[in-house]
Amino acid sequence: MRKLKLGVQISGRGSNLQALIDACAQENFPAEITLVISNVEGVEGLAKAQAANIRTLTIPHKSFPNKEAFEEAIDDAHQKAGIDLICLAGFMRVISPYLISRWRGKMINIHPSLLPAFPGPHTHQRAMDAGALFSGCTVHYVEEEVDAGAIIVQAPVPIKPDDTESELAARVLAIEHKLYPYAVQLIACGFIRYQDGKIISKDTDSMPPIGLLNPALLS
Repeated sequence: MRKLKLGVQISGRGSNLQALIDACAQENFPAEITLVISNVEGVEGLAKAQAANIRTLTIPHKSFPNKEAFEEAIDDAHQKAGIDLICLAGFMRVISPYLISRWRGKMINIHPSLLPAFPGPHTHQRAMDAGALFSGCTVHYVEEEVDAGAIIVQAPVPIKPDDTESELAARVLAIEHKLYPYAVQLIACGFIRYQDGKIISKDTDSMPPIGLLNPALLS
């Protein structure tokens, strides 16, 4: 079975990138990371990719006259690498309709809340301020509206009465590291299919529980 070729876009430490690297290193995982792109030079995530012998590319957004020129460079790099699916993993730039139109249904993101609740930044503090009982994380397809694309998978994380923002963020991040590889597995193995802004094939009866395709992801 041909492995899905992933392009991962980062801007910082790359903790979700590392989770994907670890997953792809597991036997029979149905995807491989072909390219890692950062818009910031010298970030920790680039070193993590290089340590795993993954090709990296730095495309600084400040080096381009406008967003379209910047995203043209990103698009060109992914196209030349034969990427099947772009995974945004802490990529701190809003994607414009220009790039989305070229990768619609082939670009996913992970967000630290149970969307549609708390889109955008500062999700953990906002959830606590609202008195929510649960936070969590969501993997979704990328659309023009920020954090509003079709939802692939979600996982709840209870909010404790004495939680601080950093404590909650750490627990959610630990779940992100399991959920993102799982979402990639579901896509690569054909359990879900995207069309016209919706997931139209989602066989929940046969879909494995998180980690079943690769139990090592839960260890």
